[in-house]
Amino acid sequence: MSEILDRAAIEKLLPHRAPMLLLDTATTEGDTAVCTYAIPPDAYFTRGHFPDNPVVPGVMLCEMMGQSACVLIGDASGKTPYFTGMDGVRFKRVVRPGETITLRSRITRQKGAFYFIEATAHVDGALAAKAELSFALLNNESVN
Repeated sequence: MSEILDRAAIEKLLPHRAPMLLLDTATTEGDTAVCTYAIPPDAYFTRGHFPDNPVVPGVMLCEMMGQSACVLIGDASGKTPYFTGMDGVRFKRVVRPGETITLRSRITRQKGAFYFIEATAHVDGALAAKAELSFALLNNESVN
């Protein structure tokens, strides 16, 4: 995939839907997914975080990076990616509503249903967050 996918095309790859679909565009460059998300000025996850000083929560940045990694797997019909770990998470810059975040992720290893990912998030070229993520891609009926 080298074409730029919009939200409708991303929905064909990922099981996430609004308001939890946190990607606007996605493409790949070699073995790396490159995605963007324009954080709405009234993003639900910044209401109350913090009053008069809205900041995107770190956990939402991790979710965005994780979703960008799922783009690399492709069509996961009948399956759901579940986070199994977040290591080496570092937040380097505050991210605010109204900014556009660029997410880069690369699968570094796969073992069966488990995927291990290096991911970064940038705003205007500045590193905002980085992490080593892992998740399992499981059949929907196998999860309880």
